Amino acid sequence: MAKGEGGEQYSNANLLNKPVDSDGIKLARKHEHGNRLSVCNKLCYAVGGAPYQITGCALGFFLQIYLLDVAQLDPFYASIIMFVGRAWDAVTDPTVGFLVSRSPWTRFGRMLPWILFSTPVAVLAYFLIWCVPPFEEGKVIWYLFFYCIFQTLQTCFHVPYSALTMFISSDQKERDSATAYRMTVEVLGTVLGTAIQGQIVGMATAPCLPGPGDLAADLNSSLSVGLNATGPVISLDDTKAAYMIASGVICIIYILCAIVLFFGVKERKESSRPRSAPMGFFQGIKLVMGHGPYAKLVMVFLFTSLGFMLLEGNFALFCSSTLGFRNDFQNILLAIMLSATLAIPFWQWFLTRFGKKTAVCAGSLSVIPFMILVVCVKSNLIVTYFVSFAAGVGVAAAFLLPWSMLPDVVDDFQVQNPGSTGHEALFYSFYVFFTKFASGVSLGISTLSLDFAGYISRGCTQPEEVAITLKVLVSAAPIGLILIGLVILYSYPITEEKRQGNRKLLQELRDEANSETDSTELANMI
Repeated sequence: MAKGEGGEQYSNANLLNKPVDSDGIKLARKHEHGNRLSVCNKLCYAVGGAPYQITGCALGFFLQIYLLDVAQLDPFYASIIMFVGRAWDAVTDPTVGFLVSRSPWTRFGRMLPWILFSTPVAVLAYFLIWCVPPFEEGKVIWYLFFYCIFQTLQTCFHVPYSALTMFISSDQKERDSATAYRMTVEVLGTVLGTAIQGQIVGMATAPCLPGPGDLAADLNSSLSVGLNATGPVISLDDTKAAYMIASGVICIIYILCAIVLFFGVKERKESSRPRSAPMGFFQGIKLVMGHGPYAKLVMVFLFTSLGFMLLEGNFALFCSSTLGFRNDFQNILLAIMLSATLAIPFWQWFLTRFGKKTAVCAGSLSVIPFMILVVCVKSNLIVTYFVSFAAGVGVAAAFLLPWSMLPDVVDDFQVQNPGSTGHEALFYSFYVFFTKFASGVSLGISTLSLDFAGYISRGCTQPEEVAITLKVLVSAAPIGLILIGLVILYSYPITEEKRQGNRKLLQELRDEANSETDSTELANMI
C-alpha cells in the first residue's frame, strides 16, 4: 500500500517535472545524517556521565572512613546511614524512571530538563554531606537527611542521562560509540574524584589515636607521633576543612558538566518510535522484569556489582588499617583508577572482537588473582601498588560492559514487543536500582561487620578481628559474588548473532517508518 502510494506520488511528481530522485536522496541523507553523531556531540554526551562517577567514587571510597574517623560516628550508626541512604536511593530509581517515562516532550527534550533542574540542589546537598555539623545530638540525622536528598536528586540526573543513550541516535553503532566515549570519561571521572578527594584529604589526614593493641601506656604519646608524621601534627579541624574543600571543588565540576551536557547534546525525538499509552507503576515493573534477558542481565550485574562495591567500599580502610599505609591509601586508590582508565580502549576492542558476553567473563575473572594476592602477601607498599594497578584492568571491564549491554536488551525487548515503546527510562532506572541496592547492602554489611569486629575510630592499630574482617570484605566475599554472577551469565541468551539479528530487524522497522515519513514529506512537496 505504501509502495502504491509512493508510486502515485512519483507519477504526480514526474508530471510536474519535480526532481523526485534528488528529493528522495536528500531525504535519505537527512535521515542518515540525523543518526550520525559528531565527535563534539559524543564528547558533550560523555561529559554528562562524569558527575555521577566523581561523586560516587568519592562517596564509595571515602564516606565510610570519613564517618568513622572524621565525623567520629559509632560504626553501627555509620552503617545505618550508608545502608538506609543507599536503600532510599535504590527506591527512588524506579520511581524517577516511571516519572521520566511519563514526562511530556518539551523544546529541550524529555530527559534534559530533569538533568538541568536537579543539579543545583543536588550540589548543595552533596556539599553538606561533607560538613561536620557543630552539634553532637542529631548528627546522624544530619548525614542521613542530606545523603538521602543528594541521592534522590542525583537519581533525577542519572536516570534520564542513562536513558538518553537511546535518544541521541537510532543507529546502534553510534550509540555504542557514544557509550564508549561515555565510559572513558566516566572512568576519568573516577580518577578525578579519587585524585581530588584523595589528594586534598591526604594532605590533612586525621592523626590516629593509640589503641589497646599499642605498646605500654607511657609510650603512647611518642608512638602516636611516630606513626603519624615526621612534620607538624595536623588537627582534626584541618581534616574537616580538607573534606569541605574537596567537596567544593567536586561541586563546581558537577555544575560545569551539567551545563556542557545540556547545551552540547540534542535529544532527538525521532530516535525513538512513538510511545505507547502511559501505564501504571507496577505494570511497568512487571513489563520490564518480565523480559527474560533483562532479568538475567540485572542479576548478573547485581552480584558482580556487589562484589566490586565491597572491594571499593572497604579498600581504603583495608590499606590504612590492615596494611598500615595510612598516608598512602589515596595514592593506591588513584593507581587503580588510572589503570582502569588506560584499560578502557582495550576492553572496547575486546568486546568488538570477541563479543560482550565473553568480555564480561574475561574482565571479571581477571581481577580475582589480584584480590587473592593483595591479602596473602605481607604488607609491602611496592607490591600493593603493582597489585592495585593490575586489578584496575578488571575494574575497567566492570565500568564499561554493563552500560554497553543494556541497549542490546532494550533492542531485544523492542523486537519482541513492537507495539510497546517508550519504556527506555524504566529499563535503565531498574538497572540503576539494583546497582545501588547492591551498593547499599555492601556498605551496610561491611560497616556493621566492622562494628561487630570491634573497629576503633582513628585507632593506630586495630584488633586482629578487624584485620580478618577487612580481608574477607576485599577478597573472599567479592570473589564469591563475582563467580555467582558469572554462573548466571552462562544462561544469558543474547549472543553476538542474536544481537546482530535484532539490529537488522530494528533497522528494517526504522527504514519502514522513515519510508512512510519520506512519502508524506514528498507528498507535501508536490
